[in-house]
Amino acid sequence: MSRELRPEEWLAPARRRAAAEAVLVWSPLVMVLAALGWTIGGAGLGIGVAGGGAVALAAAALHRTRRLDRGWLVRRLDARDARLEDSAALLFAEAAPGALARLQAERIAARVEAIDPASLADPWSQRRLALAWGLGALALAGIILWQTRAGAPPPPAPAAQSASSAPGAPRLTGQRVRIVPPAYTGLPARFSESLDIRAPAGSRIEWTLAFAPQPETAALQLVGGQRVALARGEEGWTAALRLAAPALYRVTAAGMREDQPAHRLEPVADAPPQVRVIEPASGLATMRDGQRSWRVVFEAADDYAVDRLARLTVTTAIGTGENVRFAERSLTVTGSGDSRRRRFVVDLPLASYGLEPGSDLVAQLTVADTRSPDPQAVRGPGVILRWPLPEPPQAEGLDLMAKQAMPAYFRSQRQVIIDTEALIKERPRLSADALLARSDTIGVDQRLLRLRYGQFMGMEAEETPKPPLPTSDKDAPSPAQEADHHADDGHDHGAAPENPVFGGLGNVLADYGHTHDESEAATLLDPQTRALLKQALDAMWDAELNLRTGKPEAALPFEYKALDFIKTIQQASRIYLPRVGTEQPPIDMARRLTGKREGIVGGGAQLTPFVIADAVPATAWRALAGPERIDLAGLEGWVRSNSARLRDPLGVLAAIDALRAAPTSRTRRERLRGRLWTVLTRPPAQVRRRNDGGALGQRYLEGLTR
Repeated sequence: MSRELRPEEWLAPARRRAAAEAVLVWSPLVMVLAALGWTIGGAGLGIGVAGGGAVALAAAALHRTRRLDRGWLVRRLDARDARLEDSAALLFAEAAPGALARLQAERIAARVEAIDPASLADPWSQRRLALAWGLGALALAGIILWQTRAGAPPPPAPAAQSASSAPGAPRLTGQRVRIVPPAYTGLPARFSESLDIRAPAGSRIEWTLAFAPQPETAALQLVGGQRVALARGEEGWTAALRLAAPALYRVTAAGMREDQPAHRLEPVADAPPQVRVIEPASGLATMRDGQRSWRVVFEAADDYAVDRLARLTVTTAIGTGENVRFAERSLTVTGSGDSRRRRFVVDLPLASYGLEPGSDLVAQLTVADTRSPDPQAVRGPGVILRWPLPEPPQAEGLDLMAKQAMPAYFRSQRQVIIDTEALIKERPRLSADALLARSDTIGVDQRLLRLRYGQFMGMEAEETPKPPLPTSDKDAPSPAQEADHHADDGHDHGAAPENPVFGGLGNVLADYGHTHDESEAATLLDPQTRALLKQALDAMWDAELNLRTGKPEAALPFEYKALDFIKTIQQASRIYLPRVGTEQPPIDMARRLTGKREGIVGGGAQLTPFVIADAVPATAWRALAGPERIDLAGLEGWVRSNSARLRDPLGVLAAIDALRAAPTSRTRRERLRGRLWTVLTRPPAQVRRRNDGGALGQRYLEGLTR
């Protein structure tokens, strides 16, 4: 052989032809898919589809070239020239041929060198290329036409006229409204053929109106508000307005009647996101033995979109009683899933929080929506992980009732301090009445706590006053009541009195009554603990006095002083609680058998008249039943100021505007009266009508009148 024949040189032209044909055949499909992606999802989706198509084309071309190997070359050469005598494989053999094979290879080598390698490539498939590019061009033309028609505004819709116009006066003949929602909603712009508009708050509303004949000036007149001038252009009269508050408007023009129909502008407020707990199933979970982590799963939903990033607040309460240490940490978590409904999964490592028996770990998620500006942030419900305390040993046979732990309500003084400090911080933003009301509420909590502690000092609870003892024969127990109290009722009534003295008081309770407790079993507090508790009660009293009079700053030092005394008491090794029995008030013997009941029976209950808070709609509703004139301006102002609490404020405003145009119309007065009926404040209670007994009761009543 004159030179060595390398298969790569002979295969290169055929491989280039095969790769180019694969790219040309499938390129139209990639272009159509990229155009569809651009049309539906924007430039980002279109570029992504084009990039993926390019990768697919490269893979298809590589697959086609790999099919052209050494075997394909040998078969193609043998088929190309019969002079090679089916011996082309000898020229491209990898192993060294034998003597006879080498002679044959040298004999046909010159014949092979006369063949052009480019002639071995497959010819262009013109039919496949023409079909692919023809279909691709048709598809692209259809996409462009569809996009052009979709982007073009629709023709103005015919307008309906409710009021007849004078000959030659301008009248509205066509209308088209374009609504562009805020960008944060992700909603596309749309067209509306109606002049009654309901759209997300903050949307841009664009009107295009047609008049015949053309007026000199035209405008959109908001009922009770501004006037938006219409500008004349090529397509008609145009105007734009940012939708912020509900309103009514009219289309007016020079020469048109003033009583044109009113149309609605109703914004749809962006609702705050909603947060719910998916895991754990219960709001209170108990920590298991050996548990190292705690998984919490929240789900947040919004009408438009939820921000991907949220803040998880983890609060730990470590300790018991008044010796509780609070700590708070914040973590940033990332949500997954659809933008309108995201899930936030958090695995909390418990070792890093320093929990101990009796501790609580509270997790709360704060999420926000994508509203711009001023996104709405919502703090969801909290879930609690509790490490329970070990069960205390059961003590039996202890007469002194020794307590190793304070009662549960001994930790409430700290909460009173927290509420007071929060009230002091919010004081600049509160009115005098609101401050007094909240301070009085905290004072009531302080009072209840003082009474609970006072039980251990022998104080009587003020919430449950005991009824006075009988002071006359009328107050004496009845024979039936005395029958319920006898010697065999299960109580120890004691022995009968010996040598009673007529008129002597003696120990009436010990002589004629019985105690349900034993004085020996009622153990009092030790003197030191009793003195500390007395000082704590005095501090609580001073704090309560200042809170009930609306002075939280003055009450705060006394609250801290009471807390210090309580913590000192808690450090005692043992606390003995007395068993408090009932103590009857002394009998006033001067009123005995006199029959005087002054100061015993309370006065009768007084009925508080129901006051109508919203007198404006109630007065207008009553006046609409007759021919009286109505203060429509005052009623309209009331509706605008209370629109948030009304179900359909625009409907009420439309009824007021209609009555203003025709004050004597009975139909419009009744329509407004019906609208106001849904606005009136309901009384707190209603008297039920007594059952008339049906047909049988009716016959009975008729029989009584005969």
